[in-house]
This record gives sequence, structure tokens and C-alpha cells, in this order.
Amino acid sequence: MTLIGLQYPIFGPEISCPHCRQLIPALTLTDTYLCPRHGPFEADPKSGELVHLQSGRHWRLWQDEWYRQHTHPDGIRFEIHEALDRLYTQGYRATRVVIAKRYQDLISSYLERGTQWRTGEGQKLRLYGLPVEFSPDAETAPCWDVINFNLEKEPGAPTRPPYFRMFD
Repeated sequence: MTLIGLQYPIFGPEISCPHCRQLIPALTLTDTYLCPRHGPFEADPKSGELVHLQSGRHWRLWQDEWYRQHTHPDGIRFEIHEALDRLYTQGYRATRVVIAKRYQDLISSYLERGTQWRTGEGQKLRLYGLPVEFSPDAETAPCWDVINFNLEKEPGAPTRPPYFRMFD
């Protein structure tokens, strides 16, 4: 007797494409999913990652959502920038960004450093004018092994996005 679940990759008979979010089928007896728009994705059962074969980009799944795993600082910075734009168009403004600790070495040299001149406090890290903190370890909060960042927000978008304030 053959188990049907063994005929599909680790994520099942279909997944949503990490790029366009449309449902894409698994190719039976392979570890591959095929998006008609973005091409093949290979599921790696050992790492639990989905790899886009044409670009080499890696994705991991957390609560039914795909998160790209970055290897270059520009990738994570661009993703944060896009999320800030989405928040702004939804009528919110970001107040702080928390970045996964696994990216700390990758992105640290791109963060703005400033001293609170009024209080004399130590250096505050900023990105696009927002305070930056790094997440707790993935052992204490497993989601941070997959997700890349979190934006804290509040209602009421300013007249200009916060990352333009650094040029005032």
C-alpha cells in the first residue's frame, strides 16, 4: 500500500507561490512545486526551506506565510522599505522596527548611529529614521528563526513617510 502523502513534497500537494501568492501544484514523486508565472521551487526536506531554482532565493514557512531568507543586507533593507510604504498607504506610521537577531551582523553596518544629545544616552540604532532593536534569540521565540522583522505601528500617517524625516 502506497501512502498518498509520500508522493508529494514536504509542504503537501499545493502551496501558495511566495512571489505571487497563487496556489501552485506539487509535481508528484519530486520535491518540486511549479508556478506557471515564476517557475520551479524545490522543497528541501532537511532544512524545511523552499528554494526558487531560477534565482536561488530561499523561503521558509511560518503560520501559512512565506518569508524570504536574506543573504545580503540590501534584501532585508528593501523588504523593510516596502513594508513601510504599505503601512503608510494603509494610514499607519511605523514607530519602531525589530529585526531578527540572525541578521544583526549582516545589517549592522547599514544602521544609523546617533547619540541622544539631550540625555547623553549611548548610541541609538536607526533605519529609515526609525529606532531599531534586534529580536530575542530563536530559542526563546521560535518565530524569529523564520520571520525577518516586525514593524510596530500606530494610526495616523504623517504627511510624509518617516524615512524622509532624516533629510530635514
